[in-house]
Amino acid sequence: MADRTFAEAGADLELVGINKRFPGFTAIEDLDLVIPAGSFFALLGPSGCGKTTTLRLVAGLEQPTAGRILIGGKDVTSVKPFKRPVNTVFQSYALFPHMTVLENVAFGLRRRKIGDPLGKAHEALRLVELDHLASRRPQQLSGGQQQRVALARAVVNRPALLLLDEPLGALDLKLRRQMQTELKTIQDEVGLTFLHVTHDQEEAMTMADTVAVMNKGAIEQMGAPEELYELPKTAFVANFLGQSNLFTGSVTSSTGGSIVVDVAGVKIEVPKERAQRHTGRVTIGVRPEKLMLATSAPTAAPGTNILGPGRVIDVSFSGVSTQYQIAIPGVGPVTVFAQNMVFGPVVHEGAEVWVSWTVDHGFGLADEPEAAPRFASDADTSSIALQTRKDLLAEIEEA
Repeated sequence: MADRTFAEAGADLELVGINKRFPGFTAIEDLDLVIPAGSFFALLGPSGCGKTTTLRLVAGLEQPTAGRILIGGKDVTSVKPFKRPVNTVFQSYALFPHMTVLENVAFGLRRRKIGDPLGKAHEALRLVELDHLASRRPQQLSGGQQQRVALARAVVNRPALLLLDEPLGALDLKLRRQMQTELKTIQDEVGLTFLHVTHDQEEAMTMADTVAVMNKGAIEQMGAPEELYELPKTAFVANFLGQSNLFTGSVTSSTGGSIVVDVAGVKIEVPKERAQRHTGRVTIGVRPEKLMLATSAPTAAPGTNILGPGRVIDVSFSGVSTQYQIAIPGVGPVTVFAQNMVFGPVVHEGAEVWVSWTVDHGFGLADEPEAAPRFASDADTSSIALQTRKDLLAEIEEA
């Protein structure tokens, strides 16, 4: 790997009061965001949440309706795309098929009349461990190798900010996981600021220092991956970032460091420090892997929540774990992930079971009301995503 002198220091990215409206819908509303220099930042969300539009705004392919974009403290809101210290890596690689790997990487340097383009291209290929394939054409490479060439082509220009637009979506699962590790290693080596736009939760949590979960044109929650997973603040985050069992009820008591919520006549306790609200009707949750299954009623004990009896209605094997769906009267379906320590399921469909979990594993949500449906549909944003690659390639030619 190359040392950190390979690229210029990454710059911070700041979005101030960003709004983006298209005819008939609003894609982004009042977005404020600061991404520190040198960090690996993931913007995570479903189709239609505004993440692709945010990337296009940073790249300069769209102009905000309102607000400012600053890179390294410099206002670039009105700066042409090819004059911004930004490069983009696409899901589709966008390599030139008639050029060798080396020529693909050197292309941008030559267009900008940068000295020693081939030497710098070799250096970038060594960074992604592909210099031995410099004379091959893109079609002679595997998907993972093509993705690394696309990354080398972006990094060789020494941008202050690298945009990753669903970069691993076209790869198979095993290769995608390998590339996740390699991307993070490369980011550590070159010290650039990475903004990774994705809908893949595992991808965001594996690579990013900070994840921002986006929903309906706004950031719903932002923080370290572990924080978002262990302490989601809204039902959207709890269910988008992994799976959650959610129960809604009224707070019946608040003593010491916990609140007690009545869910269909069952008292469920959650620590105050892990709950966003402490009075009224609240929604509390627990992750499926935190639950324990029992075939007889567990003995009540301090610090433990118990639900049941219920009936197993579905058993699904997924390799490292088995997923159980349990119908509990008055509560609804509950999902349990049990690690596969023995051959075959622990209980079978139709069995009577109870579930329990440690109080400290629960969390309480903010119970925020839903926003009005004024944002883009999936169809709207899919066409925006398609246009992103076309626009950036056009900008390359213009530059």
